Amino acid sequence: MSISVIEQARIQAQVLVPLVKALQAELGEGRANALVRNTLGDLYRRFGEEFWKAKSEANLGQAVASAFKTYARDDALAYDVIEQTEDAFAFDVKRCAYAEFYQSLGEPELGFLLVCTADFATAEGFGPDIKLTRTQTIMQGANHCDFRYRRNKGESQ
Repeated sequence: MSISVIEQARIQAQVLVPLVKALQAELGEGRANALVRNTLGDLYRRFGEEFWKAKSEANLGQAVASAFKTYARDDALAYDVIEQTEDAFAFDVKRCAYAEFYQSLGEPELGFLLVCTADFATAEGFGPDIKLTRTQTIMQGANHCDFRYRRNKGESQ
């Protein structure tokens, strides 16, 4: 049985949290966070590309819904679907075990850097016509995360 994404995040945090804190101490928070964001962004963008190719699903709503079930496995997320169509998938995360975990470590800012910023890079990997909008996260203190994936039909594929 494969390890769930929430368990992977907990395991990775054992190495990444002290590493990022050391980078911040050495390089300054802004420079270290940019380095981490760019490096992980490249990784997650490739992950998004690979997922999209493997999925071979033209229906954005179905594809993103399928992907999100992976992140929600093991009761990691509770969410309400707002809209699911061929060109959109919108949902609100009401409970997030990723945020709970990083808050328990006293490191919600690092949780946002290491977990939440990956969402945008992954969405970029889906292609230039797919856009993610999110205005708030539980990790940053909001009562829910508002994910809105849309296909912009005017963009090139």
